[in-house]
Amino acid sequence: MRFELGALPDDPLGAAAAFHAGALPEILALLAEGAAVVTLVFPPDDPLHRAWREAAVAGLARQSAPARVNAVAGGDAAAIDAAAAFFAAADAVTGQYLPLDSQPGAALLG
Repeated sequence: MRFELGALPDDPLGAAAAFHAGALPEILALLAEGAAVVTLVFPPDDPLHRAWREAAVAGLARQSAPARVNAVAGGDAAAIDAAAAFFAAADAVTGQYLPLDSQPGAALLG
């Protein structure tokens, strides 16, 4: 199951607070209802936000085992679909945060 997060505040503390107050209860409800695999889809990755996102995903994964929780950030629909399919098929993978790049190598070719 995919859970798409909408826009979050620009500052890391505000974004973490908004996530924990708004999205977290919904995610926990999905897991309590029996979701076996949840892939969180964050807005594009920002290094200032990475630590709280990684901690939130890892904590959810530990708390929700044997259900699996992973996350991606950014990317286009095809990249998100591919990552979600990977997470769904990888039975031992949980608690991972994967920033996506929709155009790998584009800067090198440019």
